[in-house]
Amino acid sequence: MQSSVEVAEPALDFSRRAHLSEWMDEPCSYEEFRACLRDLAAVNRVTFAYRPTHLWMNRLLRTLGDRSAPLHIVDVGCGQGDMLRSLARWALRHSVPVRLTGIDLNPYSARAAAARYQASWPSQVPIEWLTQDALAYTPVDTIDDVISSLFTHHLSESGIVRFLTWMERSARVGWFINDLHRQAAPYHLFRLLSRVMRWHRFVQHDGPVSIRRSFRREDWLSYLDQAEIPAAAVSIEEFRPGRLCVGRLRA
Repeated sequence: MQSSVEVAEPALDFSRRAHLSEWMDEPCSYEEFRACLRDLAAVNRVTFAYRPTHLWMNRLLRTLGDRSAPLHIVDVGCGQGDMLRSLARWALRHSVPVRLTGIDLNPYSARAAAARYQASWPSQVPIEWLTQDALAYTPVDTIDDVISSLFTHHLSESGIVRFLTWMERSARVGWFINDLHRQAAPYHLFRLLSRVMRWHRFVQHDGPVSIRRSFRREDWLSYLDQAEIPAAAVSIEEFRPGRLCVGRLRA
């Protein structure tokens, strides 16, 4: 009679980016996509995900000083637009004229973002939603600031370098990447929290995967070097819980 032997799950390796797929990146219905994004918005609120970008905008505002022309902010990988809606509220609080543009490759994003925006925010700060490759975006006027949130970990290494190069070329004032920090603690805490909160099944699966696909400081230093952007001109900051953000101000 053979004895059963328990095989231990292999230890997770957080020293390098994992090459895993996320369910949100696969084909699904609009209803499923929208339900997932709704719970992702809840995740962002619980984890204070807007705070790093708002702090960045405060820093950018101090750099600019008084400004009468609208500040053109482009959010790449905007999803259903939660970050841009939070920046619309930020702009009203600070009496900053802004023009907001959200770009996403997924056609469901613009549809979900427009519906949620119209239902939850007045028209004082209009937002334009575009479905296209951001690197092909050529607005009539200048882009002042490019932001992204939870976007870059979906890209390959070469895609990240191309994105950095495009931002460096396109943004007049600066750019800011708000993404995840590849660490064991956020990974395990998110797995537990997502189950307790009963978030959408995509969120429960993709959240831990996203953390494993995300970054450490040395990753960003390598990407910046490949994009020929001086590391001394860029800030790489950790924001708890579980964020690692990269920003560049020209002034």
